[in-house]
Amino acid sequence: MKTSGKANGSAALDIGSRLELFVDDYLIDNFKDTRLELHPPVPREVALQFSAPWEGPSSSFVTVMKDDDRYRLYYRGSGQAVEEPWYTIPHHYSCCAESEDGITWTKPNLGLFEHQGSRDNNIICPGYAFSLPLMAFKDENPNAPPEERYKAVAGGPLIAHASPDGIHWKKMQEEPIIRQYDKCNCEPDYDAIAYWDAERGQYVAYIRGWRSSRSILTQGEESVKLEEFEMVLDPLGESPKERLPGYRQLLRCTSPDFLHWTEPRFVDFGDTPLEHFYTSVATPYFRSPHITLAFPKRYIPERKKIKKHLQSGVSDGVFMSSRDGVHFDRRFMEAFIRPGLDPNNWTERNIMTAWGVVPTGPHEISLYYVEHFRHPTCRVRRASLRTDGFVSVHADYAGGEFVTKPLTFEGAELTLNYSTSAVGSIGVEIQDVEGHRLPGYTLDDCEEIYGDAIEHTVEWRRGRDLTHLARQGIRLRFVVKDADLYSIRFLPLKHADA
Repeated sequence: MKTSGKANGSAALDIGSRLELFVDDYLIDNFKDTRLELHPPVPREVALQFSAPWEGPSSSFVTVMKDDDRYRLYYRGSGQAVEEPWYTIPHHYSCCAESEDGITWTKPNLGLFEHQGSRDNNIICPGYAFSLPLMAFKDENPNAPPEERYKAVAGGPLIAHASPDGIHWKKMQEEPIIRQYDKCNCEPDYDAIAYWDAERGQYVAYIRGWRSSRSILTQGEESVKLEEFEMVLDPLGESPKERLPGYRQLLRCTSPDFLHWTEPRFVDFGDTPLEHFYTSVATPYFRSPHITLAFPKRYIPERKKIKKHLQSGVSDGVFMSSRDGVHFDRRFMEAFIRPGLDPNNWTERNIMTAWGVVPTGPHEISLYYVEHFRHPTCRVRRASLRTDGFVSVHADYAGGEFVTKPLTFEGAELTLNYSTSAVGSIGVEIQDVEGHRLPGYTLDDCEEIYGDAIEHTVEWRRGRDLTHLARQGIRLRFVVKDADLYSIRFLPLKHADA
């Protein structure tokens, strides 16, 4: 993340007019009786039931996008009975569902491919056993031709696909575009997502590979590379203590054109313990695309909660973030999405979060996850958060404060996404980079802030116009009581509260 050089002897972070989330401590110099707090999403309605004959109990691998005036949801349909293991099925299908609001979903009758002699279905592409379905995204690359406005990776090894409308797909070439990192991947173990990274002007793919628990990692400028490895083959998930000496982990590679890719390299999770990440679904947050969010399905293969179930393993969803797409902040080791009271979520390969976070209301964002895997009721559930509401800086009733690092900004008004209790409050003070209070912008000069708002403009005795401070080095001091602060942003003058 860039800095603006020196500001009165201190390097200042240049945040411009970006929305900055408090998903990490990137902006924060010091805490006092405050902390970063993870906010799990609220489970909502069942968005989609995998009840059609071409779908079945191991349907999964979901991607969701907001596509102009509609929402689209892509997924793997497996078309088999509960007692049939997914790895014995000769065909899988890529399917599509649509919605006007991201809440109520329909399966369009597309008539493109036959299933059991009928074209009355929503299949957009046939697939094969051990292969990945179309993991689709809308390509915002301004140089992408209209006939390739939608792209996807699919298969195993991974094949590039493109579409002009998100429905009619074709291969961009017959040859695979990404072959998994040979030192750590087994042939059936293909799981990947890809997207256009507008912040960095390149395509990015995250794929799954195996990393030994005895690996020694060497950090370079942009990668963490495996030095020692073990090959592991476990398509069945059986006898994990004997057959799983390594861990499912994430690798990243990039491309300028979606066809030619760098060698996949392991991403960095710092010194946190290795855990199985069955999927990653890393994605730039649509309101703040310089921040990559990821919601891995954490898989614990050695546990078996429901004794009569076919296979062992339990799983949940976790949360992590990155400022460069390579080094991920894993400070939150607890679950982001728990299996909950439903016993059908305590069987293997559940809580697989979909790729994509989308707006579903003026103050709400939604994500989706697969539950009841390998049960007749296999389905997708929606879960919601307040806008930007993944993590907050939180203070209890006794109160606390934190101070940012020196930063520079563009714009004129400081806006906050915050929530307090009836007795809670937030106060904001502007300081110079040395920590001296600026006259007219002290804590005593700040209006009392309490309530709940996605975008509230801060007022001081000298008003809200901070134009004269733009592009200068400042610090922000927040004094917080029984409240949460989710994000901040500097915006142009006369920006109305939301």
